[in-house]
Amino acid sequence: MRLLVLLAALVAVATCTETFFGHQVLRVVPQSDEELQKVQELQDLEHLQLDFWLEPRKLGLPVDIRVPFRSLQAVKVHLEASGVSYSIMIEDVQALLNEEKVEMLRSSRHRSVDTATFNYEAYHTIDEIYNFMDMLVAENPNLVSKLEIGRSTENRPLYVLKFSTGGTNRPAIWIDTGIHSREWVTQASGVWFAKKIVEDHANNEGVASILETMDIFLEIVTNPDGFAYTHTTNRMWRKTRSKHAGAICVGVDPNRNWDAGFGDAGASSSSCSETYHGPYPNSEPEVKSIVDFVKSHGNIKAFVSIHSYSQLLLYPYGYTETPAPDEQELHEVSAKAVAALSSLYGTKFTYGSIITTIYRASGSTVDWTYNQGIKYSFTFELRDTGRYGFLLPAKQIVPTAQETWLALKVIMEHARDNMY
Repeated sequence: MRLLVLLAALVAVATCTETFFGHQVLRVVPQSDEELQKVQELQDLEHLQLDFWLEPRKLGLPVDIRVPFRSLQAVKVHLEASGVSYSIMIEDVQALLNEEKVEMLRSSRHRSVDTATFNYEAYHTIDEIYNFMDMLVAENPNLVSKLEIGRSTENRPLYVLKFSTGGTNRPAIWIDTGIHSREWVTQASGVWFAKKIVEDHANNEGVASILETMDIFLEIVTNPDGFAYTHTTNRMWRKTRSKHAGAICVGVDPNRNWDAGFGDAGASSSSCSETYHGPYPNSEPEVKSIVDFVKSHGNIKAFVSIHSYSQLLLYPYGYTETPAPDEQELHEVSAKAVAALSSLYGTKFTYGSIITTIYRASGSTVDWTYNQGIKYSFTFELRDTGRYGFLLPAKQIVPTAQETWLALKVIMEHARDNMY
C-alpha cells in the first residue's frame, strides 16, 4: 500500500498534475455577524489563493476553506486574532488525493468488456465513461441512444443518453451530473443511474413504469473540459475551461451562467472567482447546448441537476426572495424524496428553496428551467457534509447513487402522476 501511495505521488509529479501537499481544509461555523464578516474578508484576499469549498452563507452554517500550505499561518492568525474558532476537516489534501489515485490505478487494471463487468465502485476518466456509454447503447439498442447536443469549448462532444421505449417527443425527465467538474461522485452516480435505468426496464420494476409514458435524458459529463482537467492537471478544478476576452483567468462557473437573474448578487464578475458568471448568459457552450435542447424539445416535465457536497435537495428560487408559485408542491415533493433517500442508509438531507436554505445564487440552472415552465426543477447536493468534501472515497459511490436514486424515483413518479 505504501508503495502504491508513493507511486501515486510520483505519477502526480511526473504528469505535471498540480499537487496539494500540506493544504488543509478548515471549517468555520460563524456564530455572529462579526464572525461572518471576518470570514467574508478572507474571500477578498486573493493573494492567499483560498478555495472556498463551502462559501460563507448564514450564521450557523459551515464555511469550508481549502488553504494552501503557504497561507495556513496567515489564515489561522486572521481567525484567531478575530476570536473566530475553526476546526481542521482535512489535515492534508494531498494524502487523500494519493489514496484516490491509488484506487483508480487499481481499478484501471481491470478493463471492462461490457457494462456487467464495469466497476461502479471506482472513479473513472472521461474516456472510460464515454466507453461505458457506448457499451450501454450497444447492449440496449431498443432502449438507449446517445445524442450529441453540442461541443465544448475544447471541442469535446456533449453527450446525452436517451432512454425511450418509443414514440416521438414524449414528456421527458432530464438529469445532469458533473456540471461542476471536481464533484466526482456526481459523474460516478450518473454512470450508476444509467445502468440502473436499463436494469429496471429489463426486470420490469422501478422506473420501468415511468418509461412506458416518458423518456429520460441523462447527461453524465456535463462539463467535459473541466472534468478532463481534473484528471490531467488540477483535481480541484470546478469551472469550464473557456477563455474570454478581457478575462484574466480561465473558466466560468456553469451554474451561474444561465439567464435567470444573471449577473445579480450571488455570482462574481471577477474571472478569477470560482463563481464567475461569465461575460453574458449562455456564454458557455456546455450551458447553451442544454438551453437549446430544452427549448427545442419543449416537453421536459422534470429537470434535476446533481452536485456535491452538503446533502441538500433544493428547488427555485436562488436569485430572488420571491417564492416560486409552486413552492408548496415542490416542498412536499422534496420532503417525500428526502424521506425515501434516508430510508436506505439513514443519510440526512436538508431541503428547501435555494435562497432560504443556503444562499442567494444568480444564474443557476434550475431557476432558468423553472422559468421555462419546467415545474419540477430540483438541485441535489450529494454526500457528504464535509469530512471528505469533494474527495469522497470511491467506496461511497454506490451507496450515494443508490440512496439518491430513491429520491429521484419519487420526483420522476410525481412528474408522471401530475402531468401538466
